[in-house]
Amino acid sequence: MSVIRMIFVTVPGDMTDRAVGNWKTECAPLMIRQPGCRSEQLLQSTDNSGEFISYSEWDSEESIERYLQSEDHQEIKRHNRNIEGASVSIRHYRPVD
Repeated sequence: MSVIRMIFVTVPGDMTDRAVGNWKTECAPLMIRQPGCRSEQLLQSTDNSGEFISYSEWDSEESIERYLQSEDHQEIKRHNRNIEGASVSIRHYRPVD
């Protein structure tokens, strides 16, 4: 059964363009090539341009754990160090049968 990983991110208004740029050029290409990552999408709030959800579907929790231990995950974290004042919350969900 797949696992949905959602990363809820809020960035200050002056960091919005940088956050989108990081995701498009650096983060998404690294994420989607991970074994077990079925899809990756960045959602932006229609009410607050500084609120995002990174929505990814994975084969399993094990796939996510392997990714979290990878050099690519460390690289993604390095790319986002240029965004000051961000708040992040991560949740995992399973589809209900």
